[in-house]
Amino acid sequence: MKEVVHIGRHPSAEPDLEELVGRAALGDEDAFTSVYDVVAGPVLGTVRAVLRDQAQSEEVAQEVLVEVWRTAPRFRSEVGTAMNWILTLAHRRAIDRVRSVEAAAARDHKAALLAHTPDFDQVTEQVETRLEREQVRRCLRTLTEIQRQAVTLAYYRGLTYRQVAETLALPLGTVKTRLRDGLIRLRDCLGVTV
Repeated sequence: MKEVVHIGRHPSAEPDLEELVGRAALGDEDAFTSVYDVVAGPVLGTVRAVLRDQAQSEEVAQEVLVEVWRTAPRFRSEVGTAMNWILTLAHRRAIDRVRSVEAAAARDHKAALLAHTPDFDQVTEQVETRLEREQVRRCLRTLTEIQRQAVTLAYYRGLTYRQVAETLALPLGTVKTRLRDGLIRLRDCLGVTV
């Protein structure tokens, strides 16, 4: 028959867990080794119950035990038992890992969605372009024939002022004036502010 060992405040030849944690808090490595031996199994069990992944559970359990070593001076026996304190650390660290993994998954999902989202809304872009073209056509109809011809040749065909003057058989100064006046009327019609 297996003997059951109770850890707690029962008088025995072995130091209890609270005393071992107290000694570990003072830097006693042998006392911490004893703490480790007593709590490693329960810590791993607590963490595994939350994470359900063996590899992550082992990693988090190890982190918890390192935290116990580092924070042993913070343990207060008047608040609770050493085992409860350690298992609370384990449970909190496991919950933190779950949240961290979920946050990372959410970030990855969002990044994947952004990678597949076009930089701009193509339909909106096409509609806006079509509306702008239509508005420009409407405004071009408000120009005089010479203004419309000069603007069309200069800005849609890319001709220089001199080439526009030659094409329309007009003096260069007249073409420049008609272009300037036509552009001012277009600007006003389109509602462009300078």
